[in-house]
This record gives sequence, structure tokens and C-alpha cells, in this order.
Amino acid sequence: MLGVLQVVRAFAPVLERNGGGAVVDVLSALSWLHLPGAGAYGAAKAAEWAMGNALRQELAEQGTSLTALHVGYMDTDMTAGLDVPKADPALVARATLDGVEAGEPEVLADDTSRGVKSLLSGDLRQALPVARLTALAEMRVAVHHRCAR
Repeated sequence: MLGVLQVVRAFAPVLERNGGGAVVDVLSALSWLHLPGAGAYGAAKAAEWAMGNALRQELAEQGTSLTALHVGYMDTDMTAGLDVPKADPALVARATLDGVEAGEPEVLADDTSRGVKSLLSGDLRQALPVARLTALAEMRVAVHHRCAR
């Protein structure tokens, strides 16, 4: 989260001198759903989401937009070992650029991020079965990521 803030602070003056621009903050469906074994990751993404909401307002004054990209699993090296539905990176990129062009504050790039965000307005107990199913796959991602280092 602090890295994102440092990058935005570094580039905001450049964007302002050029008449504004756009920042894309890559988040996760775990910005809203916190799972066993991924608590620190989820907490960091939730904090980054909140920070982005504040930065969006500050950057707007200089003509710079901030679009938050939320995605569940994307077909990358990090998720190669997971047998779960994955978003196509090219489609995520297209959806992100479309969202930036349309001035959208958020892009929910896949069914996972749309589904998890839809749970925010409901009974938290209904999210728990989703969390349990997702937790196993998320833990596999973390283990795979650690092993790939």
C-alpha cells in the first residue's frame, strides 16, 4: 500500500504538469473478502482500496483520475498451478482501459470480483461459504508464490 502511495506521489506532479492523466490501482477481490491464511494480504488490499478512494478525490483537483481494478484469479504465472476459473489478462486489460476512458472509479474485471463485491450489501454469513471455498485456492496461490521465489 505504501509503495502505491509513493508511486502516486511521485507521478502526480508530472501528470499535473501535463494537464492530468490517469492512475490504475490494481487491487483484488480480496479487498473485500478476508480469508484464513491471507489475512495480511486482504488487510493490505482493503487499506489500499480505502487509500485509493481518498486519492481519487485529491487527484481529481489536478485533472487526474484514479481507477481501481479488482480481479480474482487471472491467468498468470502466479496462478498457473491452480485449477480454478481465471480471467484472461487481455480481457482484463481491455476492461481496465475501457473503464479509464469512461471515467469509472472502479473496474470489476471478472465474475469473482463482481460476486464478492455484491456480497458487501448482504448478510456476512452468506459470504463465509464463498470465503471457505476461496481460501483453499488462495492458500495454494500463496504457497506457489513462495515456492517460485
